[in-house]
Amino acid sequence: MNAEAEVLFLNESFYHVFRQRDLSMMAKLWAENLPVACAHPGWPAISGRDEVLGSWEAILTNPDAPEVSCHGAQAFAAGQDTAFVICYEKVGDSVLVATNYFAREAGEWRMVHHQAGPCNVSPLALEEETETGPLQ
Repeated sequence: MNAEAEVLFLNESFYHVFRQRDLSMMAKLWAENLPVACAHPGWPAISGRDEVLGSWEAILTNPDAPEVSCHGAQAFAAGQDTAFVICYEKVGDSVLVATNYFAREAGEWRMVHHQAGPCNVSPLALEEETETGPLQ
């Protein structure tokens, strides 16, 4: 399997874990020794594994947190040991554009950065999206 396919699989795993609100599995997706950072929409940027996982704990344990689904994911290898995915997140009635960055740690792909922010795409465009490409 090539790097793009591997990180697309890991990216989908990230959103599956997000939907399942599984903090233990979320922790396994993130790098343990490499620097990590995260910028949730509307939050200040954070860095460091403890702070990033703390933010995920706050989100995943919040009973009012909305459902999130991933659409239009595209992967890009950035060398042998780094790659990123750009995708769209449907969160309630909103659409966010997200970048998820991955790096190899001890031979395994791990998430090192997640950032999502508002996007001017309607939720209806997500429903019309085909599996062959990103939203236009």
